[in-house]
Order: sequence, then structure tokens, then C-alpha cells
Amino acid sequence: MAQIEQSSGGKKKKGAQKKMSIHVDFTPMVDMNMLLITFFMLCTTMIKSQTLQIVLPTNEDVKKEQQSQAKQSEAITLILDTEYTDDKPTVDAETGKTIHNIYYYEGIADTTFSTPKYLRKEQFIGNMNHQPQGIRKILRSKNEEVMKEYESLKDRWKNKEITKEEFDQLAKKNAADSLKTRPVVVIKPGPNTTYEGLINAIDEMNINQISRYSIELPSHTDTVLLRHFEQANNETIIRPTVRTTSTNL
Repeated sequence: MAQIEQSSGGKKKKGAQKKMSIHVDFTPMVDMNMLLITFFMLCTTMIKSQTLQIVLPTNEDVKKEQQSQAKQSEAITLILDTEYTDDKPTVDAETGKTIHNIYYYEGIADTTFSTPKYLRKEQFIGNMNHQPQGIRKILRSKNEEVMKEYESLKDRWKNKEITKEEFDQLAKKNAADSLKTRPVVVIKPGPNTTYEGLINAIDEMNINQISRYSIELPSHTDTVLLRHFEQANNETIIRPTVRTTSTNL
């Protein structure tokens, strides 16, 4: 508290101004500030960071000798490529997005070319009229059992039957359920694939709840398949590297 003390000096001249000293005690103010800081620290709710959940690749429930193997019916290989005009990625005039091609085959690569669909071509299209299109449709059909349960969990969460934490936990468990038929996806970025193309492929793994996937470089077998596809469809896929280091892999 503030105190005013009148000086009690010796004799003073008549009419001289009295001198007073003021003393302010700041202890109560400091105590009040500390109490306020403590109050706000205890009552404030920290904002949770909003991050994207990604289903990371895993080798769960797989023995060591089986980690590099998969059932032929479950395996699917994606060879990524980006179209270029001169030295810049080609942009679709309608959507304004870069054109990325995915050449894929299921099971073991057919280097004898005995089947008409030894190698097929798709793109990242996403959903149209709430229906998956392009490579998303292919991947979803391969992971149909997991996606059916995932959609059921999502409806329960939207209807507030389960909390967000319970939904995340159950969805993660569902994606790794070894009793369900699940694909094993091998993603192979070509030399002209941009970062965007690779990120799009990983996004599709997350969207389709595919927990078993890996990223590898294209092999000689993949090159053989692409060469034959070029000749059969009069396309140019394998070409000199034209990507720029600032925007691509």
C-alpha cells in the first residue's frame, strides 16, 4: 500500500512548503499478478494441432521370410510417370492440374505378354459424382472389405455413436486386420515423376486405407513392360530425363 510520510526536520522558516516522501509497496500487486497468471494457466485450453493422418506401411503379422512376398491376388504394382511439354510438366486445360500417368499390373509381371491386360494405364482422377474414378477405383476394389468397415465406422462417428479418438483407433485396427483381404501395393516412381505424383500415390494409400505398401525404383522388368506398351499403343513413355531438379524427384 502507498504511505505518505511527512518529514520531521529541524526548524523551518515560516511559510516554507512541507516536504513529504511517498513510499509504495508493490508486494500485493505482484501477488495479484502471480495469482492471475496461475489462474489463466490452469483454465486455458491448449489448441490441438490439426495434422493429416497417414496410414504408414507396415509388415504386421508377416514372418521375416514372407516380408518380401505377397499373394499374387493381393499384389499390385504402380509405375508412376508425369507427362511433359518441352521441359515443363503438362497441365490439363480443363482441370488445371498436372497430368500424371500410372501404369499398373496385378500379381507377377507378365513378360510373355500372353494376356491382353499385362499392363494397364490410369490417372489420378479422384471422385466424380461421389464415386471413385481412375486408380482410386482400382485400389478401392482391391481393399473392399476394409473400406466397407471403414465407411461403417465413419457413419458411427458422424452419428456421434463413437468419439473421434475411438474412430481413429478402430480405423487403424481395421486397416491392419489380417483376417481381411488386403492388397500389397508397390509404388515405383519413374525418373520423370514429380513430387506431386508421388504424394498423390501416397494420398491414395491413405484415402483407401491401404496399410501395406512400399516405394521402390522401377526394375528392368518394368522397363520391358513399358517398352512393349509403347509399341502396342504408339506412345512415348521411356524418354530422356526432362524433369527439373527444383520441382521433381
